[in-house]
Order: sequence, then C-alpha cells, then structure tokens
Amino acid sequence: MTRETTLSQALMPTSSLLKTLALVAAGSGLVALGAQVDVPMFPVPMSLQTLAISAIGLTYGSRLAGLTMLAYLAEGAMGLPVFAGGGAGLAHLFGPTAGYLFGFMAMAWLTGLMVERGFSQGIVKLSVAALIPATLLFVPGALWLWAVTPLSLSGAFAAGVLPFLVGGVVKSVLAAVAVTGGWSLLRRRG
Repeated sequence: MTRETTLSQALMPTSSLLKTLALVAAGSGLVALGAQVDVPMFPVPMSLQTLAISAIGLTYGSRLAGLTMLAYLAEGAMGLPVFAGGGAGLAHLFGPTAGYLFGFMAMAWLTGLMVERGFSQGIVKLSVAALIPATLLFVPGALWLWAVTPLSLSGAFAAGVLPFLVGGVVKSVLAAVAVTGGWSLLRRRG
C-alpha cells in the first residue's frame, strides 16, 4: 500500500535530523500549551491537549507523531511542567490519568497512519482520521482509571469517557479544519 504525503512532508520535502528535531520540539510544545488551556464546555471543561495531538497526527504522519508524543512524555517525566495544569514528574505516568498519557502515543501514531493510508486530505476524511483514534484513546484511559482507583468499570466510563465525548468530536473536527486550511494555503502558494 502506498503512503500518502503528509502536510509536513509537503511543506518540507527534504528531511534532516535538524528538521525532525525542530518538528518534534514544536509538536511537543504545542501539546504542552494545549494541556494548559481549559475551554468551558458542558459537562466539564476541556483542555486543548487532544486537539493538538490530533493536529500533529494529521500533519506529521505516524512515526513523527508517535515520536513527538514520546518526547512529550519524556519531558513531563523529567519534570518539565507540560502535563495538564502544569503537572510534571514520574508520578503522573502512574497516576489516574496515566492511561490517557500513554494512550496519546497510540492516538498520534494511529491518526498519522490513517493519514498515510488515504485520509490525508478533505475535511471528512481528516475528521475521521482524527475522531477514530481520539475515541480509542478512551480505552486505555478508562481501563487505567478503573485499575488504579476505587471506581467500578462503569464508574470509570462515567467519569473518564462520557463527559469528554462531545469535546472529542468537536476537537477532531477543529483539527481537520486546521489541517485542511494548511493544505489550502499550500496549494495557493504553489
């Protein structure tokens, strides 16, 4: 199966270690910024963290997006305040939200893989490429929450999934709109 070109590849057709490091740093920084922004939504406020992860997957492709999220987790583990609410440290990688944090790598990688496999352009395809992995993120998130808290599985689902479903759809579409806009600007430039 052929790999489709990602937006980052179209913008920077030649690859180098320096460009890769710059993209990883920019992407992990974007996720860290998104983790600090709370948007009022019903029933709970949403951070923009998963919006940034979707945009990175849609833009970077599987390998670079996965590497970016690995760098993000390493930054947080080393004590940089990149997690939600300025959190940092190894404790976050074992606490109630660890399933989501580790799921971010899979989410970014799968989003990028879908882009490489034919979901690279068009608002509908990009929305699907963002929404499926964003929805699958709830699996490790809720299972880990269930495993490390006194919540039942249904309680973990009610606390860690249900309040975030609408926001997940909205953020997936917003990421798709942003990347579609990037492709439109690139076409106009070329």
